[in-house]
Amino acid sequence: MPQSVPSLPRRVARTLRTSLFAQVACALVIGVVVGRLWPHAGTAVQPLGDGFVRLIKAMIAPLVFCVVVAGITKAGDLKAFGRIGLKALIWFEVATTVALVIGLLAGNLVSPGTGMNVDPAKLDASAVDAKTGGGELPSTSDFILHSLPDSAIGAFAENSLLQVLVLSCLVGAALLHLGNSKVPAILPAIEQGQEVVFAIVGFIMKLAPLAVFGATAHLVGEYGLGALSTYGKLIGVCYAVALIFLVLLGVALKALTGLSLWKFVRYTREEMLLALGTASSETVMPRMMQKLRQAGCRDDAVGLVLPTGYSFNLDGASIYLSVGTLFIAQAVGVDLSLGQQLTVVLVLMLTSKGMAGVPGSAFLALSATASALGVIPAGAVALLLGVDRIMDAMRVATNLLGNCVAVLVVSRWEGALDTVRAKKVLSGEIAFVPEQTESAESVVEPGSADVSTAGPKSLTPSASESPLPAEPSSTARE
Repeated sequence: MPQSVPSLPRRVARTLRTSLFAQVACALVIGVVVGRLWPHAGTAVQPLGDGFVRLIKAMIAPLVFCVVVAGITKAGDLKAFGRIGLKALIWFEVATTVALVIGLLAGNLVSPGTGMNVDPAKLDASAVDAKTGGGELPSTSDFILHSLPDSAIGAFAENSLLQVLVLSCLVGAALLHLGNSKVPAILPAIEQGQEVVFAIVGFIMKLAPLAVFGATAHLVGEYGLGALSTYGKLIGVCYAVALIFLVLLGVALKALTGLSLWKFVRYTREEMLLALGTASSETVMPRMMQKLRQAGCRDDAVGLVLPTGYSFNLDGASIYLSVGTLFIAQAVGVDLSLGQQLTVVLVLMLTSKGMAGVPGSAFLALSATASALGVIPAGAVALLLGVDRIMDAMRVATNLLGNCVAVLVVSRWEGALDTVRAKKVLSGEIAFVPEQTESAESVVEPGSADVSTAGPKSLTPSASESPLPAEPSSTARE
């Protein structure tokens, strides 16, 4: 007898039970409805989103440490790791500069602030101080010094990714120098710790729908939908520029690696929707690291490029800053010359690198730019207070995709990308297997050629294969 087809309600229920994407999408819609109809209730459920973000952030530092140390030791070549870092910085600088320039071009063509005729004297500059907490962006020397840890424990306690990266590189270099004969148990312990962290992330991800519901309901309940009409032109310009930038990014990805950005978006649709719902790209960093590794990127490339990009490759923020600067100038009736706009690009190229982790960083960067120009009142930055949260989706999506593309491009550049596997994964021929369940699901029978579920472990040697070089003999040292 032919098998009966499940009814529509049963298929829907099964999809909601098994698909994180469907769960997060439903939570997003419900959050908008609750925030719109019951704004006070929407604001009250904000802790759901905040709590999820805190739990994920608690796992990021140990995960980055484990992935980077394991990546360096498995690669067995510290020089290769340095090349990856240098190539990543080159890509970051090019990408953010292109984003800034496209933003300025669009701001000049569309002129989103023209006609507002705002009197700067009537703007409340104290609102910006309240948003930023009276802080300021670090200088170049402060930024570099803050990237160097003064306490190994403090780097993890403060969740400072750059400091954790520096410590990870030092530990990885030390393991390579000592060799497997002196520290045979360290690398297996780090790899086991990595598995534990991924398992915890898997538990936390089950709470993602609640987090998206809480964050969305709070956003709509507190800010409403009125800002969409008030700042419609500015919002439209920023989102359009982001779309153009992503198209260019997709073209570059296809030309340099042969991979499709659209297929990558489909492959990571759950993480993208979660990042948009919580307005934070950090919430999906652990899962993105898993997916990039299973898509054929080598551990050391993923472990170094992705976390570094969170500080140095803020493409979405660069678009917002460039368009926002022109919007403010046009709104208060200031006509910026070509030389002043070039100054904007140069200033933002510097200030955007110190934004990560600084409260109200976008407003601090805009204030620094206004001060550098000397012709835009610093208080005019307050014009963007009402629209800043609405720009979160654009910034988060563009930043996240920009960093993932950077991992793929730099991996290909360094020869650390399995392109054949990447195409199969992005096409759906190889299914994604969360790493906390891999050990049970990726067992391959002896003699079998099926590696479709082997995950990233098939790309790198196991701990039993002694990835660390042997300790050099005394003759060799002499």
